Amino acid sequence: MHTSTHTSTPGFQTEIEFELPRGYVDSSGTLHRRGVMRLATAADEILPLRDPRVQGNEAYLTVIVLSRVIVRLGSLSDIHTGVIEGLFAADLAYLQRLYERFNSEDGTEGAERPQAGGNGQALRRMTTLGEA
Repeated sequence: MHTSTHTSTPGFQTEIEFELPRGYVDSSGTLHRRGVMRLATAADEILPLRDPRVQGNEAYLTVIVLSRVIVRLGSLSDIHTGVIEGLFAADLAYLQRLYERFNSEDGTEGAERPQAGGNGQALRRMTTLGEA
């Protein structure tokens, strides 16, 4: 699995390229493996908490957050919840780990997270649900 980074400001990484272990197969049978994820904003983690799909099933938080922060997957630029729902389980787990690493405070996996509040709570919930 391949990842590389993009920066829009010197020294500040705002996007990361990735390659899915298996890939997303669209309705025409095209396989999409390479993509780009951007840094999450507070809104990316807070607004989905109001979504009725999350209120009915907390596991859906992962789907919505990833659909907001993945800006491209193969030739697809419209990454909506249906695309994330169509991922293989291994690819979803890969993206959850990448999201955690990329959005951690120091940019490394296993970084200490805040114990309360929107950002830490959503990140921990995504990790917990991904392991369930």
